[in-house]
Amino acid sequence: MTDTRPLLFELGTEELPPKTLLTLSKALLANITQALSDAELTFGQTRIFSTPRRLAVLIEDVLVQQPDKTTEKRGPAIKAAFDADGNPSRAALGFASGCGTTVDQLSRLKTDKGEWLSFNHQAKGQPASLLIPEIITHSLKKLPIAKRMRWGDSATEFVRPVHWAVLLFGTEPVSCEILGVKSGQHTFGHRFHAPEAIFINHPSDYQRCLLEDGYVIADFEQRKQIIYNATLKAAQKVGGTAVTNPSLLEEITALNEWPVPVTGNFDSRFLDLPAEVLITTMQVNQKYFAVTDNNEKLLPHFITFSNIESTHPQSIKEGNERVILPRLADAEFFWKQDRHLTLSERTPRLANIIFQKTLGTLLDKTQRLEALATHLSTKLDIAPEHNLRAARLAKTDLITEMVGEFPSLQGIMGRYYALADNEPNEVAQALEEQYYPKQSGGPTPESSTGQILAIADKTDTLVGIFSAGLIPTGDKDPYALRRATLGIIRIIIEKRLNLNITELISFSLSQFNHNFDRNLTEQKITTFVYERLKGYTLEQGFTIDQFESVMAVSSGNLLDFYSRLQAVRDFRKLPESNSLSEANKRIKNILRKSETSSHSTVDNLVEEQELTLLAATRSAEEDIQPFIAASNYTGALNRLAQLKEDVDLFFEHIMVNCDDLTLRASRLALLHKVENLFLKIADISKLQ
Repeated sequence: MTDTRPLLFELGTEELPPKTLLTLSKALLANITQALSDAELTFGQTRIFSTPRRLAVLIEDVLVQQPDKTTEKRGPAIKAAFDADGNPSRAALGFASGCGTTVDQLSRLKTDKGEWLSFNHQAKGQPASLLIPEIITHSLKKLPIAKRMRWGDSATEFVRPVHWAVLLFGTEPVSCEILGVKSGQHTFGHRFHAPEAIFINHPSDYQRCLLEDGYVIADFEQRKQIIYNATLKAAQKVGGTAVTNPSLLEEITALNEWPVPVTGNFDSRFLDLPAEVLITTMQVNQKYFAVTDNNEKLLPHFITFSNIESTHPQSIKEGNERVILPRLADAEFFWKQDRHLTLSERTPRLANIIFQKTLGTLLDKTQRLEALATHLSTKLDIAPEHNLRAARLAKTDLITEMVGEFPSLQGIMGRYYALADNEPNEVAQALEEQYYPKQSGGPTPESSTGQILAIADKTDTLVGIFSAGLIPTGDKDPYALRRATLGIIRIIIEKRLNLNITELISFSLSQFNHNFDRNLTEQKITTFVYERLKGYTLEQGFTIDQFESVMAVSSGNLLDFYSRLQAVRDFRKLPESNSLSEANKRIKNILRKSETSSHSTVDNLVEEQELTLLAATRSAEEDIQPFIAASNYTGALNRLAQLKEDVDLFFEHIMVNCDDLTLRASRLALLHKVENLFLKIADISKLQ
């Protein structure tokens, strides 16, 4: 039976960055398991543990020793290895010397291609305990740490100073030096509740020992669930519901080893501020959960967590209440100060803020947004008044005190300030919706003005940055152009806007007057957009061949593209689709090899099957016109599916490339007609 043992590694540090704690712990496990696999040390189930002061992994059933390994090294061919008298050649002697042996100890390898000298080497597997230190050290070096630090007079570098390391293989400690500390069997619990060393006898004891003796809940997900449940319970006690932002929940989990809920209060006068301001202040500055009533209106309470079980919990509560007061007072000051100027009065000040050095100021961007809003209003046949006003005010909240303090409130504060300035509701709503969707799968703008402003803003950024030559490469996308492009696609398709993306790109490019190759830039942007469109449609369940079949006839209208794509997907479900797809492939191949144009006459057809197909084609062409006019591409393809039998009979009985050149031209012209019928919707020859 194969001998295996559990492996425990824990690294004890100063408080780790809370926003990267989970990332570091997952990366550590991934690095170690990959290294074990590379060393051919099989293993079983894995677990990660992470708290503010530790990263740990527990890996079950790690193989105690590498398996022995036999390798075969091929040398020179026998013909080249010996001379006519059977004496070894220089090639044979050199090969034997390189293998650390003599020619007479070499083996012979026979294959159907000949015979060669060979050397079989059996390498004995090394004990895992000898390999584990290097595996751990290498895994720590590979962690995604943006900036490493040094401490004391050591040259060792890590994200935070390291104080201890546990490395246990079964019941045996693996002794080595890791980031400047000696590994052993002693961990440390809570900094205040359990500062003494805790002995770990076996990896399976780790979590229990920390919980029972160390006041530490080592499992991140378990700790997060405890915090979540405690937050809900605390909110219920004050008659409300907690606003449990997922990222805040993870951050608080990463800040506490022994979370104890604390409920505090603040002056109800601050409830006159916008709810988003209070929530952001509590979340960003203080790591507090806000509390709302049944109508989602804020209550003057907050919930936070202390990393200590205090004998004077009232003092902790009062301390948190004292700390939040100046924060809320600052927000109140910003709110009042910002309202001394209307958004419209702030517009000229946008000339002092650089958007991008090649593309000018925020005022320059505002003027481009106005032009785009006018263009989009015309294309969508919408009155431009609200759209122009929203474009004019779009970036003005960026120079308010509130957004300067809390950048995440951009757009949201624009809406509040616009309403305070008595701007139309649709304009105010658009100022917030211009940034929608804010994340993958997030909501798109509901108002038509918001949709136009969002498309205009994202298009201007996309086109402008490309024109400045700052095209995203690899995973580097500092201007978030992929997200912006996906936003444009989603808004157009999901809100069913009849817009041509190539026309929009061309118009947007015309708004820039710096020096760049317009044609090349337009081509690159269009390719970029369609790559994002492909990704979007694949996520919607379409296939690559379906995408390519529509891409072959795309006119640039994304809504129309999506409608065609849906029709092709429906067409693939029909029993006739395979036969017609193959027939179109055959037609395309025949036409590609011929020199007959699609304008050749079909007047010379004589055989029954070709005349029948001609009549069926003309009938189908007439029938699908109203379907295509109504963008009912599913209906059109369903009608064209009825051509299957006539197409099959044509290819069964008719030789297209006959000797009669006039008849051949007519038959090729007929195939052009059949192909062009389908190309009105998609190139189904690309379907697999």
